[in-house]
Amino acid sequence: MAKTKLKTRKSVVKRFKITKKGKVLRRQGFRGHLNAKKSKKRKRRLKRTVELNDSFAKKVKKRMGTRTRAKKESKKK
Repeated sequence: MAKTKLKTRKSVVKRFKITKKGKVLRRQGFRGHLNAKKSKKRKRRLKRTVELNDSFAKKVKKRMGTRTRAKKESKKK
């Protein structure tokens, strides 16, 4: 019996980005409201995207429908 294909979770695709090297990037929270009491420096740092840790990245990739490929070792001649 053939395995069925996994559907891509569109909500996950909108929230995360996968880089060329396979890292998963996400946006940071705590910027929606109550910003008056946060410093400019803090708000500026919250704008940046950050890398997701490995355990969550694996789950996100699975839900995005991307395959995780094993790295090929280059042979020196």
